[in-house]
Amino acid sequence: MKENAKRISIDVLVDMIGGILLTIATYSFAVPADFPMTGVSGVALIFYQSFGLPVGALTVILNIPIIICCYKTLGKQFYIKSLRSTLITSAVMDILGPQLPLYQGDLILAAICTGVLLGIGYAIIFMRGSSTGGFDFIMMAIKYYRPHLSLGKIGFALDAMVILIGAVTIGNGMDSVIYGLVLNYLYSTVLDRLISGTSSGKLTLIISDHPREIVDEIDKLVDRGSTLLKAIGGYTGEEKEVVMCASSSKEMYAIRKRVHEIDERAFVIVVESNEVIGEGFRLPDDTNLM
Repeated sequence: MKENAKRISIDVLVDMIGGILLTIATYSFAVPADFPMTGVSGVALIFYQSFGLPVGALTVILNIPIIICCYKTLGKQFYIKSLRSTLITSAVMDILGPQLPLYQGDLILAAICTGVLLGIGYAIIFMRGSSTGGFDFIMMAIKYYRPHLSLGKIGFALDAMVILIGAVTIGNGMDSVIYGLVLNYLYSTVLDRLISGTSSGKLTLIISDHPREIVDEIDKLVDRGSTLLKAIGGYTGEEKEVVMCASSSKEMYAIRKRVHEIDERAFVIVVESNEVIGEGFRLPDDTNLM
């Protein structure tokens, strides 16, 4: 019970922080610069400009088929968390937005700030296994069926499509289209880097004459398990044991230093791991990345 209350409290806090970042990006930078709208609201705006249909009502109407189509894939729990996130971020925007100063400077700086803040804001919400509705549902559903695609790439493709359709149908200027694509590229890049960074790590391969001692020292130093791989030297033909250890970046530097204290002739190979899943890292069924 206490653990559940703690988890919900963290979720609410993350939603509020994410809402603040999204509000600053939208009200302080995007709105004054008149950047093109994306997502469901962007689609609704296209219909408003083309046929005079109300944006608010159409946004709700467009969300209904999205919710129905994605419900089976994403599940009830995800929708409940997303409803909470949507309400909290919307409340933060309505309360905080009108109080914020408007940036009137260079448009490219406004695009950079908008993209980076949106990327951070959405990333921390996604990393708690939630979303803010609308196109987020479509992104998550596509990710479910095409897990090799990143959320950032999916989001960029969807938003770029809305921006380009808007340019054709309602005549957004070319400058507006370029700024919209730039900020959405930054948003997608930051989103992917933050999400992948939480489950990434380092893979260290160590070739030494003292493999057993190194394994014991790694366990004592960073409390990580290691694997001994049987290997044969290509030149000498000698059998050796290669120590393989997955760790965080900080732990890797401590391991490397200690290895060379044990064996200054040790051959150490450090490889970037985009994702590490398992005990001590992220579990396969863990939807919360924070």
